[in-house]
Amino acid sequence: MKAALRTYHARMLRVLDYIDRHLDGDLDLETLGRVAAFSKFHFHRQFAATFGLSVHRYVQLARMRRASRQLAWNNAESVTDIAMDAGYDAPDAFARAFRQRFGQSPSSFRKSPDWAPWFAAFGPLDNARNKLMQIIFTPDDVTIRDMPPTPVAIMEHRGDRATLGATIERFKAWCKAASLSPETGRSSFMVFRSERCPANPADYSMDLCVGTDQPIEASDEGMKAGVIPGGRCAVLRYPGNTNNLEPAALYLYRDWLPDSGEEARDFPIYCQRRLSPIAEMPAHEVVVELFLPLK
Repeated sequence: MKAALRTYHARMLRVLDYIDRHLDGDLDLETLGRVAAFSKFHFHRQFAATFGLSVHRYVQLARMRRASRQLAWNNAESVTDIAMDAGYDAPDAFARAFRQRFGQSPSSFRKSPDWAPWFAAFGPLDNARNKLMQIIFTPDDVTIRDMPPTPVAIMEHRGDRATLGATIERFKAWCKAASLSPETGRSSFMVFRSERCPANPADYSMDLCVGTDQPIEASDEGMKAGVIPGGRCAVLRYPGNTNNLEPAALYLYRDWLPDSGEEARDFPIYCQRRLSPIAEMPAHEVVVELFLPLK
C-alpha cells in the first residue's frame, strides 16, 4: 500500500476510534471532519465512499447497538435513559426506531431478545468497520508462553456459522445467570474446531468457554465442564474488538509457524478475551489473544 493511501486510511480509522470513544458527544460532520483533518464540505462524501455508509447512518447504528446491548444486559438503566443516551429526544421515538429495526419493542427485547434480526441489522456496521480494519503482523507480535490448564464451562456450537450469534447470546445469558460477570475477572475463550468457512456450512464447529472451577450441572443451555489444556503456546495479540480472527490465524499458520521451526500440538487454535461489560467496553479498549498450541 502506498504511503499516501496508508495515511488516508489512518485518518479515517481515527474517525471510527473517535466515534467509539464519544458516542455520548457531538458527532456532527464538522467535529468528525476536524478529527480526520478533512474539509467539512467533502468529509461526508469521503466517509461514505470509504465505508459504504453515511456518517449519520454509521453513528446511528453505533448508538443503537450500544442501546440494544444496554437493554439486554443492564436492567438497572431505564428505557428512557437508554433512549436519551442513543440520541433520541423521547422514548416513543426511540421505541418506533427500535421496533422498525429489530421487530420488537425495547421492553420486549429486554425481556426476550430475538437475536437473528439484531445480527442482520448490524451487518452494515460490521462491514463498514472491516473495510479498513486490516492489521499487518510481524514476528515481534508473537510470543511463546507456558499456559496452565484452565478449567472452563463449555457451550458447543455445531452447525452453520450463520446461527452462531444466537449461541453466543445464550452463552452470555448463562454466564450472567451463573454470576460469571465481568466484575469477577473471568476470561472467555473460543476454541475453533473447524475452519471459519467449511465447504459444508453444517461442518462449522466451535466451543464457547468461560473460566470457572465451579461445578457445572446439566442444564437446558447445554453447558458442560471441561479444561483448556496447559502447555506451550504461540500467542498473537489482536488489538481491537473483532469477529474475524482469520487474518491473525492465517499469519500464524502461513508465516510464523514455518519460519519458527516449532510444531503445532494436538489441540485446536483458540482465542481468549477478558469478559467485559458488553454495553460499556469501547471497541478500542478490547484486546484479543490468539493461542496456537505448540509441542
